[in-house]
Amino acid sequence: MKLEIITPDKKLFDGQVKSAVFPGAEGSFGVQNNHAAMIATLKKGTIELVEENNTPHSFEVKGGVVEVFKNKVIVLAE
Repeated sequence: MKLEIITPDKKLFDGQVKSAVFPGAEGSFGVQNNHAAMIATLKKGTIELVEENNTPHSFEVKGGVVEVFKNKVIVLAE
Protein backbone atom coordinates (compact mmCIF):
# COMPACT_ATOMS: atom_id res chain seq x y z
CA MET A 1 0.00 0.00 0.00
CA LYS A 2 1.10 3.59 -0.53
CA LEU A 3 1.94 5.68 2.53
CA GLU A 4 2.61 9.41 2.76
CA ILE A 5 3.64 11.17 5.96
CA ILE A 6 3.37 14.93 5.63
CA THR A 7 4.23 17.66 8.16
CA PRO A 8 3.75 21.43 7.80
CA ASP A 9 7.49 21.69 7.00
CA LYS A 10 8.14 18.75 4.66
CA LYS A 11 7.18 15.29 3.43
CA LEU A 12 8.77 12.74 5.79
CA PHE A 13 7.96 9.63 3.78
CA ASP A 14 6.38 8.69 0.45
CA GLY A 15 6.50 5.07 -0.67
CA GLN A 16 5.13 1.54 -0.68
CA VAL A 17 4.90 -0.26 2.68
CA LYS A 18 3.90 -3.71 3.94
CA SER A 19 2.61 -2.45 7.28
CA ALA A 20 2.48 0.58 9.56
CA VAL A 21 1.74 1.08 13.27
CA PHE A 22 0.38 4.41 14.49
CA PRO A 23 0.10 6.02 17.96
CA GLY A 24 -3.68 6.48 17.90
CA ALA A 25 -5.38 8.85 20.34
CA GLU A 26 -7.32 5.85 21.70
CA GLY A 27 -4.43 3.38 21.50
CA SER A 28 -1.92 2.24 18.92
CA PHE A 29 -3.17 0.45 15.82
CA GLY A 30 -1.70 -1.24 12.78
CA VAL A 31 -2.60 -1.03 9.10
CA GLN A 32 -1.82 -3.55 6.38
CA ASN A 33 -2.78 -4.00 2.74
CA ASN A 34 -6.55 -4.00 2.05
CA HIS A 35 -7.36 -2.43 5.45
CA ALA A 36 -10.87 -1.06 5.89
CA ALA A 37 -11.34 2.65 5.23
CA MET A 38 -10.89 4.80 8.35
CA ILE A 39 -9.89 8.17 9.74
CA ALA A 40 -8.19 8.44 13.14
CA THR A 41 -6.41 11.03 15.26
CA LEU A 42 -2.86 10.51 16.44
CA LYS A 43 -1.23 11.40 19.74
CA LYS A 44 2.43 12.05 20.45
CA GLY A 45 4.45 8.94 19.68
CA THR A 46 6.22 6.94 17.00
CA ILE A 47 4.97 5.81 13.60
CA GLU A 48 6.66 2.53 12.73
CA LEU A 49 6.55 1.12 9.21
CA VAL A 50 8.08 -1.61 7.10
CA GLU A 51 8.75 -0.93 3.43
CA GLU A 52 8.04 -3.53 0.71
CA ASN A 53 11.76 -4.42 0.74
CA ASN A 54 11.57 -5.12 4.53
CA THR A 55 13.38 -1.90 5.49
CA PRO A 56 11.99 -0.62 8.82
CA HIS A 57 11.53 3.10 9.56
CA SER A 58 10.25 5.09 12.51
CA PHE A 59 9.11 8.71 12.74
CA GLU A 60 8.37 10.72 15.88
CA VAL A 61 5.17 12.79 15.71
CA LYS A 62 3.49 15.18 18.13
CA GLY A 63 0.00 14.31 16.88
CA GLY A 64 -2.04 14.47 13.70
CA VAL A 65 -4.59 12.66 11.57
CA VAL A 66 -4.37 9.48 9.48
CA GLU A 67 -6.69 8.50 6.63
CA VAL A 68 -6.81 4.97 5.17
CA PHE A 69 -8.70 4.50 1.89
CA LYS A 70 -8.25 1.94 -0.90
CA ASN A 71 -4.66 0.95 -0.01
CA LYS A 72 -3.55 4.57 0.32
CA VAL A 73 -2.61 5.96 3.72
CA ILE A 74 -2.11 9.68 4.24
CA VAL A 75 -0.76 11.04 7.53
CA LEU A 76 -0.95 14.75 8.30
CA ALA A 77 1.41 14.98 11.26
CA GLU A 78 2.69 17.65 13.60
